[in-house]
Amino acid sequence: MMFIKLVIGRLIVNIVSAYAPHVGLDEEVKRIFWEDLDEVVRGIPSTEKIFIGGDFNVHISTTSNGFDDVHGGFGFEERNGGGVSLLEFSKAFELVIANSCFLKRDNQLVTFCSTVASTQIDYLLPQKGDRVLCKDCKVIPSENITTQHNLLVMDLEIKRDRRKKTLL
Repeated sequence: MMFIKLVIGRLIVNIVSAYAPHVGLDEEVKRIFWEDLDEVVRGIPSTEKIFIGGDFNVHISTTSNGFDDVHGGFGFEERNGGGVSLLEFSKAFELVIANSCFLKRDNQLVTFCSTVASTQIDYLLPQKGDRVLCKDCKVIPSENITTQHNLLVMDLEIKRDRRKKTLL
């Protein structure tokens, strides 16, 4: 896990990059990952913004099914146990899964592509209150981060409130 704190004027933005254990690893390893991520997020003051991005190695499904407050209703693949963990984590910390909020073609959803499978396992999570800042979230299929992962981007619109001299 990597953690970056950006200070922009009076605005403090915390960016967390996560890499979850892959399918097939021991459940104890997965439990430790979620506990560590939980600890990082709990350590961020509520006055600061947080964005989490990462390879969570899970499937959240094409529908929200009980997670309407954190899942935007779009996705790829069937939900698995790890997907439930990500959705529950998002709910607990009032985050939203940005790449589930926009209707996209499959090639703009697929974050991992190999000779064996094409799937969505990478996600971007802003706080629910910042969901309105997120204008788009999609995969750029022609930009590979590694040989198998595609670049996942989120367009944010941050306006400066000139009366208060702060960023929103």
